This record gives sequence, structure tokens and C-alpha cells, in this order.
Amino acid sequence: MKHSLLSVDDARLHILSAITPLTQQETLPLANVLGRVAVEVCSALDVPPSANSAMDGYALSAADLPASETSDLVLAGIAYAGKPYTGNSVLPGQCIRIMTGAVLPAGTDTVIMQEQVECHGDMVQVGAGHVPGQNVRLAGEDIARGQTVMQAGRRITPADIGLLASLGISHVTVLRRPRVAFFSTGDELRAPGEVLGQGDIYDSNRPALRAMLQRLEVEVHDLGTVRDQRSLVKNALLEAAGRADVVISTGGASVGDTDFIKDCLEELGQVDFWKIAMKPGKPLAFGRVGAALFFGLPGNPVSAMTTFYQFVQPALRRIAGEVVTTPLLLKAICTETLKKGPGRTDFQRGIVDTREDGQLRVRSTGEQGSGILTSMSKANCYIVLPADRGTVQAGEQVDVQPFAGLI
Repeated sequence: MKHSLLSVDDARLHILSAITPLTQQETLPLANVLGRVAVEVCSALDVPPSANSAMDGYALSAADLPASETSDLVLAGIAYAGKPYTGNSVLPGQCIRIMTGAVLPAGTDTVIMQEQVECHGDMVQVGAGHVPGQNVRLAGEDIARGQTVMQAGRRITPADIGLLASLGISHVTVLRRPRVAFFSTGDELRAPGEVLGQGDIYDSNRPALRAMLQRLEVEVHDLGTVRDQRSLVKNALLEAAGRADVVISTGGASVGDTDFIKDCLEELGQVDFWKIAMKPGKPLAFGRVGAALFFGLPGNPVSAMTTFYQFVQPALRRIAGEVVTTPLLLKAICTETLKKGPGRTDFQRGIVDTREDGQLRVRSTGEQGSGILTSMSKANCYIVLPADRGTVQAGEQVDVQPFAGLI
């Protein structure tokens, strides 16, 4: 067990390396797979299935294109999207009227835009300067039969749903969702709607945690609030581990007289680490309870949310079988002084926008205490200040981690 402070990068690497992704699969209707993690999908057909026109115009053989001046072609018919030309092969010296998306008839391989010809009854006059094969979408141009269209480990997006539908796929095989059990600890916690007594507070961590988990397409088991008694905390850990792949608690991970998480975890499983060199969120416990991974998040709400996004979210994505990437960081000009002492990576809450010259700029949301939940509600990014950095002066460049795609 490690008692020294781990860096943020080392803690994230340690957590991800301890994970074995799920392998169990299930097949679901296309309408139910948004946000799920895919197994590999290959196309059973070409897209488009046939060569077709990219323009409204006239289809002809490239052999009939004039080298200079003009050529007159006989209009032999018409082709619509969904209503192909029904005649035989288009003969030399002929063309057909064709609409966008219509299949190219046999004997044609080139389309000229309707604005670039002159029509005189059944005769179509074509000028010089055209290129063989122009304005034609070839069969398999987008997707070839047998091509991989969905890599294993990809979380399915709305665009992916459209892509799969375009291939005629009605059911998709995905990995099963991770099961997550969570609870809050604290004698002072009350549910919204209850009457507060002296010293009581409303539990914001559990509702926020449930909402964060819902964004990740996991199976959620909310075990409620557990009072600060060792036996109750122990029983909650055992129940949670029996239900889930991942157990998350909030509160009780510090070193107070009633913070029992660490002691119970050492009795029931193992503690890999429980302190990280970050602010907010230093007292983060990570380990195992039985076969389940365990995260003991801090009790302060901003600390709980920040440690969730920096450690729990990538862990859940890895468990789900998703390919986990490095957090996105962008450079922005800080518009004000940000106080910081060296020693810990600081995740200050900020508001990033774009200046008239296109440069990103960022400002603080204000007071940055770990209990000030409005600092998260107002923010659209983290201002990530490395451990060795001190106070930031206005005009200096900083890294920002946008909430878009994170929250």
C-alpha cells in the first residue's frame, strides 16, 4: 500500500492498468444502442450499391464527349432516384436525363450538369471541357463490401446509428454495460425534501453521481445514504461489491474519526492508494472489494465531481471496453490572476470562450473552494494547472479541459 501522494498522471495510469475490460456481449435493436460500446462491425454491401449520379443532369458515355466545339446527342429516356431507366443499354450518340441519386444506366459513365447543356426537343447539345467519369458516385465509393465500419471499442454516436442504418443493419452486437453500485456516507446527510436539523445538510453528491453515471450508459445501483458507523459502512461495501463491477462511495475517505472507508476496505479487500497530489480531491481511495473495483470519492461536492471526471469516468470507459484516449487539453489565455502554490495539480473551474481574433481565453468562475458547487455549475471547463506551477498572471497561457465531451 502506498501512503505518499501520487501524481494525477500516475494515479490515472495505475487505475487504467488495473482494469480488465468486460467481454460479455448482447445484441440489441439499432434504436437501443446509442452510447453503447460496439464490437467490430463489417459491411455486407457496397455503399452506394450502384454507380449513381451526383447531380441533376444528363448521363452519357465518355466516348461521346466532344474534344472541341459541341456534340449533339439523342435523348433516350429518363432515370429517377428509386426509378431506374428501364430501357436497354444506352447506345453511342445517346444520353438520358438523370436525377441526383439515380442509378447510371448501362452504357453511361459520365454526368453533365443540366445547366451545362442546351436542349432542343429530343436533342441535347454538349460542349467541350468535360472530364470522363465526372459527377458520378461509384459503387462502394463510401463503403466497400467487407470493410470495417465500426472498430471494436467505439462508443456509438448518432452518426454511427445513421451509418449502420444505411447498411441495412437492424440489430447490433455490443458489450454489456458495467454495473456500478454507489452510496454516500455521513450522519449529517439528508435527502432533498426532508427537513434539515441542526448541523444537517442536503446530500448533493449522490444525485450528481447518479447523473454523471447516467451519461456513461452504465447499470446503476443506488444504495442510498450510509450513516457513519463502521458496521454499516462494511455492510454497504459488501452489498455493493455483490451487485456491481465497480463500487463508488462519497465521503468517509479522509482521516477523520468517523471516516471508516479506508479501514473497511483494508479488511474486506485492498487499498492501492488513497491520496493524490491534486486540488480539489486529495483524499481519493482506490482499490478492490472482492472482485469489484472501488473508488472512495471525497465528501466535498466539487472534489467528488472532479475526481469522478479525472479518474472514475475513464476507468468506467475502459471497463466498458471503450478505447480510452488522453484527456483533451486546449491552450487559452487567462484573463485574470489565478492563485496557486506548487505541489499539486490544480483543477480550477473556468469559463472559456473565443476572442474576436480567434484566440481562446479563459476566466475563473470565482471562489474555488471544494464545497462551492456553484463553481462547477457556472463552469464550462477545468483550468488545469500543473503541480510545479505557481500563481498564474493575467495574460499568461494555461491549459483548459473543456466540459464538452466530458460532462
